[in-house]
Amino acid sequence: MRIAICAVGRLRAGPERTLIDDYLTRFDRTGRALGLGPARVLEVEDRKGGGREAEAALLDKAAPAGAVRIALDEHGRTLTSPDFAARLGAWRDEGRGEAAFLIGGADGLGGGLAEGADLRLSLGQMVWPHMLARLMLAEQLYRAATILAGSPYHRV
Repeated sequence: MRIAICAVGRLRAGPERTLIDDYLTRFDRTGRALGLGPARVLEVEDRKGGGREAEAALLDKAAPAGAVRIALDEHGRTLTSPDFAARLGAWRDEGRGEAAFLIGGADGLGGGLAEGADLRLSLGQMVWPHMLARLMLAEQLYRAATILAGSPYHRV
């Protein structure tokens, strides 16, 4: 199952980008034998200043057709890392070819993307900058792959 992280904004070179690239490389390496990956980041940018609705239209277009849609949303469901891994594994086992994680801009997701998603996922009760949400998601994808592989990376 391929992974698409569809996100508003362009992440510049720097420590966040380095960490995201590292975790996604680890995910690809660990997930390959499990039928997970590769993972890629698809960035969109609203150059016309249309706000959340324009960003939502760009994210909707960027998400691969037929993909499981997971909206990162502060009002979404919180999952433990093992539950998140199990969810990814279940989608993979159901034959879903792709999962698209949708990360809105500074004002969140608009256009009904969160409401229409297969899962609304919260990274916790605190609000995170959307650039850090990418990093946290990348680490959780890697962690999920290690859990499914039975690796000792995740400790309970």
